Amino acid sequence: MFKSLSIITLISLFCFSGCKDNTPKKTNLTQEVAFTKQGTLKIINPETAKEKTSFDIEIADNEYKTQTGLMYRQSMEANQAMLFIFKNEQPRSFYMKNTLFSLDIIYADAKKKIVSIQKSAKPLDPTSLPSNAPTTYVIEINGGLSDTLGIAVGDIFKFTKE
Repeated sequence: MFKSLSIITLISLFCFSGCKDNTPKKTNLTQEVAFTKQGTLKIINPETAKEKTSFDIEIADNEYKTQTGLMYRQSMEANQAMLFIFKNEQPRSFYMKNTLFSLDIIYADAKKKIVSIQKSAKPLDPTSLPSNAPTTYVIEINGGLSDTLGIAVGDIFKFTKE
């Protein structure tokens, strides 16, 4: 009797001590996501070949980064932007769900030519903001900056990775 009780006790201890804690971990969504400079982007007037402006960029080039983008961030400096790079050219649509500050969403084709701009997108708005043309690249900057800096449809851009 004691031998079978000892075996049961040992088996129980082994099972319970080897069990993994599957309790969901809480994430601190109030922690600010820091901007990480990964390159530089220059907007150029194609007629004059002169640079209009440049930005330090963070690059979204995988599924996780393209899905989260600038969500949950409190702000972004005026000289910063996020560049989304997609593998194919197609019509795209972004929205402002979980984005806490206004953005200008700049859509560009595979030749890095700006094809449309959604200006001053409203924070936290889930409304679809389409590209109106096939795109491979999307640049997000602070809302209103495209007008302030004279960024327009037809401009081109270049970027370098660090």
